[in-house]
Amino acid sequence: MKFLTNISKRSNWAIPYVIFLAIFVALPLVLIVVYAFEDALGNFSLENFSRFIEQSEALNTFIYSIGIALITTILCILLGYPAAWILANRNLNKSEVMVVLFILPMWINILVRTLATVALFDFVQIPLGEGALIFGMIYNFLPFMIYPIYNTLQKMDHSLIEAAEDLGATPSEVFRKVTVPLSMPGVMSGIMMVFMPTISTFAIAELLTMNNVKLFGTTIQENINNGMWNYGAALSLIMLVIIGATSLFSGGDEQTDSDSLI
Repeated sequence: MKFLTNISKRSNWAIPYVIFLAIFVALPLVLIVVYAFEDALGNFSLENFSRFIEQSEALNTFIYSIGIALITTILCILLGYPAAWILANRNLNKSEVMVVLFILPMWINILVRTLATVALFDFVQIPLGEGALIFGMIYNFLPFMIYPIYNTLQKMDHSLIEAAEDLGATPSEVFRKVTVPLSMPGVMSGIMMVFMPTISTFAIAELLTMNNVKLFGTTIQENINNGMWNYGAALSLIMLVIIGATSLFSGGDEQTDSDSLI
């Protein structure tokens, strides 16, 4: 009877999930922090971080990766927002099939999509390089920008748009002053889903540039593969701090946008 009572409690169903998080999420993060602040002999040291600052190659790769991530994110917004708005507009899109077609690439493994992009460039005889890298980034991560914006626009209270129209607002004013502010949570979610993996990815850069363009994720991979766990962990920790700071910044922006609309 006591066993059945424990099973019936909803909180007990979370125990396997908590164990999974502890082993596969929390523990790896703790190990990254520990390795980052140790030298090769296991002593506490800040040598790994000073090495990152002193080595121009790693620092330049990090800055370059941020630049590629920003370009990819901006282009995904410019392409993804109109697509999401059209998909969410019932007058322009009356079929749910179109939404599935935009989301369908997310169901395919990213390596398969990248290899298909390489084959496409080879077929049209376009040389691989930085342009191919940006194209591949946009192709792979554009659905991650479209879906959260579409989801936000789909759930938006359309009575606010009707109220703005009743008050004499033009369609452009309704879009700028009502639709865009209300959709900002989706935009910020899309930015997080595009910007963060773009910085850390390495497979796309290796395949679409023939290893001629190195991103920060590639630098981390090379150090870990070469047995330089401490330096690789320090680079990973730096990237995690940037991602965490970006998450906090985006969360603050969402709250500010909501307050300004109210």
